Amino acid sequence: MLSLRREAGAAVGGNHAGGNHAGGLSARLRALPRDTRDTLFLLAVIGWILLPQLGRLPPWCSALAVGVLAWRGWLSLRARPLPQGRWILVLLVVTIAATWLNYSTLLGRDAGVTLIVGLLALKTLELRARRDAFVIFFLGFFTMLTNFFFSQSLLVAAAMLIGLLGLLTALVNAHMPVGRPPLVHAARTAGWMALLGAPVMAALFMLFPRLAPLWGIPDDAMSGRSGLSSTMEVGAIASLALDDSIAMRIRFDGPVPAPFELYFRGPVLSQFDGREWRAAPRRFDVDATFDRLQVAGRAVHYQVTLQPDNRPWVFVLDAADRAPQLPGYELTRGPALLWRANRPITDIVRYRATSHPDFRYDVVPDALTLQRDLELPAGYDPRTLALAAQIRSEPRYADADALTLVNLVLARLRGGGYRYTLEPGTYGRNTADEFWFDRKQGFCEHIASAFVVLMRALGVPARIVTGYQGGSQNPVDGDWVVRQSDAHAWAEVWSPGRGWVRVDPTAAVAPSRIGALARLAPPAGVFASVIDGVSPTLAHDLRAFWEAMNNRWNQWVLNYTQSRQFDLLRSLGFDAPSREDLGRLLIALVVAASLLAAAWSWWDQRQHDPWLRLLERVRARLRALGLPLAASAPPRAIAAAARQRFGDAAAPLADWLLRLEALRYAATERGRLAPLQRELERLKWPR
Repeated sequence: MLSLRREAGAAVGGNHAGGNHAGGLSARLRALPRDTRDTLFLLAVIGWILLPQLGRLPPWCSALAVGVLAWRGWLSLRARPLPQGRWILVLLVVTIAATWLNYSTLLGRDAGVTLIVGLLALKTLELRARRDAFVIFFLGFFTMLTNFFFSQSLLVAAAMLIGLLGLLTALVNAHMPVGRPPLVHAARTAGWMALLGAPVMAALFMLFPRLAPLWGIPDDAMSGRSGLSSTMEVGAIASLALDDSIAMRIRFDGPVPAPFELYFRGPVLSQFDGREWRAAPRRFDVDATFDRLQVAGRAVHYQVTLQPDNRPWVFVLDAADRAPQLPGYELTRGPALLWRANRPITDIVRYRATSHPDFRYDVVPDALTLQRDLELPAGYDPRTLALAAQIRSEPRYADADALTLVNLVLARLRGGGYRYTLEPGTYGRNTADEFWFDRKQGFCEHIASAFVVLMRALGVPARIVTGYQGGSQNPVDGDWVVRQSDAHAWAEVWSPGRGWVRVDPTAAVAPSRIGALARLAPPAGVFASVIDGVSPTLAHDLRAFWEAMNNRWNQWVLNYTQSRQFDLLRSLGFDAPSREDLGRLLIALVVAASLLAAAWSWWDQRQHDPWLRLLERVRARLRALGLPLAASAPPRAIAAAARQRFGDAAAPLADWLLRLEALRYAATERGRLAPLQRELERLKWPR
């Protein structure tokens, strides 16, 4: 090993003198023994597969994996012996104990992935024989799949495709025990094998029945996802404004509605304890009746691709009088116009919906709801209550209706020096008081909360609605993209004869937030600043292109559900497709593919090695002439046997056989075989 390294060093020095450092590194890598080269390649592939996991694993596990792989690589480069089994056993016990201490279990997504990564890294310390390599290969395949527990994005899929080809290359290389086959050759073979397997994979993907929950991601895969909640503590939505991830994509059938109509309704919050707003208890959902919603005017038809958020809410534009078409889910509508699924959304789903921007809801008062939406916690926001009392004490507002009071409060927001900001500071106990009289700045939830508190103090039923407002259009595919940063909170007040009316107090403080869909954004990072320096629109264009690609990935791959499988069967002529039909069609395709493979194998066998087929023709002809020949007789032995049996009459045939034998070892055998084939047709055979 040391001599090889000295040779490599000499090669590096020679190439360096020529000014080619890259060539020196390449020569040094080529000088490595095959075992070292193959080990380093396998370790590099494992490192690539583990790379997306490192940020998600506990720090100790990431450090263990990186350290063990680096140690194993160093041992291979230095030709040092592998550690003894007892040290590996100690590391294994430590890994299991640390996993248990970290998660209090060895089961579940996070604990399981941590344990698998640790086992894979430790197994490389036992890489001595092909059997150990095969264990690592298949642990690597499994670990590769665990990346999809956390993300199924196009980027992760592309990275894992590279990892798959790397593992296949290592696997093919392990089946080439003789010599020192170049990795490029093994990679080409692995790529060809993957290409041959692609049709089978595509058929399985399209036809294999989706069996939940096997065909999906674990329930705890949604942990750590940001998004709206069923509660709203003042200041919570401001944190979402920093999250630029996509919440949903919208494709409108016609023109995009005006910005002031782009309100995607989420949880409605009616209960307030002074700090936190909550949704009403579920018992208030049981009295939902559809005749409480009256729609008029034009309808907006659209398709929503919703990202999983582990919540049961189905976001629609205000207001949808019919249930969105979401296959596989049962949807119900509560009295607050929120559509709710019968189970959390844990996969990317796509549904169609129809909304009517012009609507009235709860025109006929619901006494219980109105009473609930007037309640305020005792002992909170005394100055806001005093302000409401002062307003009501004025004769012109003593009997003012709800909309008059709304306009009065909105005018105060417009002219009172209030400011819309992502950094309003930490609010204390009386959030409404601080907003109205002290800080006079806040994000949408500060403004909406203070507004609703004041309206309730004025005797107007009011509540908070959370959801998303606005979005942006992707110029590549034309879809409307709604991000977590578009999360918003607005208010609804109840007015006699009008029912619940949407009021967005944030629009009074920052009109551009609603009218121009302008968003507050954190300062750009270093990378974004560099790109902006090259081209102000480059980053935006790149993101739009990437998101359009991701959208296609979501639509064609991730959103290929059982309903779309059935749609495929209907297009093939199945009237009422079922899982059994999917299974029968899949089996039929497997049988057909097997027959085709058998036919191809038979044809390939017949086409295999034209030199051998030509020699076999000669053997068969001589056997027919009564000359017994062994199946493995070479040309020279056949020529000698023919001369012995037929004398000089066999001279042309013997000469032809000797030239055929010489051609076998020629550098361009295939190109020179055709003349011998034609000569054989004209050859005079002995009798």
